[in-house]
Amino acid sequence: MKKNNELFDFMLSATRNMSEEYYRIQRRATEDPGTAGDQGEENWASLFRDWLSPTFQIVTKGRILSHDGKASPQIDILILQPEYPKKLIDKKLYLAGGVLAAFECKVTLKAKHIQEAIRNSVEIRKLFPNRFGTPYKELHSPITYGLLAHSHSWKNENSTPIKNIEQTLYREDKKQVNHPREMLDLICVADLATWVVSKMTYIGPNQVSEWENLSQIYGKEGCATTSYIQFSNQIESQVNNFTPIGTTINSIINKLSWENKELRRLADYFRLVNLSGSGKGYMRKWDNSIYSDEIRPRILAGVLSNGKSWDEWSITFP
Repeated sequence: MKKNNELFDFMLSATRNMSEEYYRIQRRATEDPGTAGDQGEENWASLFRDWLSPTFQIVTKGRILSHDGKASPQIDILILQPEYPKKLIDKKLYLAGGVLAAFECKVTLKAKHIQEAIRNSVEIRKLFPNRFGTPYKELHSPITYGLLAHSHSWKNENSTPIKNIEQTLYREDKKQVNHPREMLDLICVADLATWVVSKMTYIGPNQVSEWENLSQIYGKEGCATTSYIQFSNQIESQVNNFTPIGTTINSIINKLSWENKELRRLADYFRLVNLSGSGKGYMRKWDNSIYSDEIRPRILAGVLSNGKSWDEWSITFP
């Protein structure tokens, strides 16, 4: 019988701790919502300090400053490059070129939080210059942006929290997001599920021999697609001891590894362990005009790799 990797046990422990913190914070949340929110942020910041590279600098409550002087709304948690200047750590205006990831934190998730997070994701991407030259660069912003919550507000007996979250997520994505690079990278509800963005560079006639049937789905010339992949215990054949926090840590390390090569051996190990488990999502199609004139012809020709690790010309980016 295959043994379970101890990583799953460590994530179960982290999940139990987050649950205990949620109930502790909730007991006094009505007395002082601001302090409750600060405590929630510190829970997530502590988790990241425990599980991400100690060279990263993790700070709370700051704004991102673009190269042309524009500043983001206040963000709850920011992950900074190891090289970020020590002199600027406590200034609460963080240079965009040194920010690797940022997260909004909620103790109890509501639908409006998803709507706000997607709006902020779109606005924050504008603080970074668009990148060109490969599918990875054109589909992704250099910063990972996500929404984290201890729990959720849909607690009644007949409530459907996963369905409610997905309906809001896909509706607001379609309404607010105009390019894949603007998408929210991740939503984690620690006691429920995690959603991670997945992007397919292209599917088209130069990749598939019998395209006629598929063209009814993807269009005559094919298209790019994106999904928010749901990882939860509602997925059939889910891995034993699955946790949304495990999926979240795995996904953040994977996304940071695209911009920080030194993390890739660890990211590969987490992938082999299958810490994220199994997931499913709904497809959104994108016209090929999302790509620059420089790379679009090569993409339409189907010159993409399949299964080659860390290739910026990969067919998919999970």
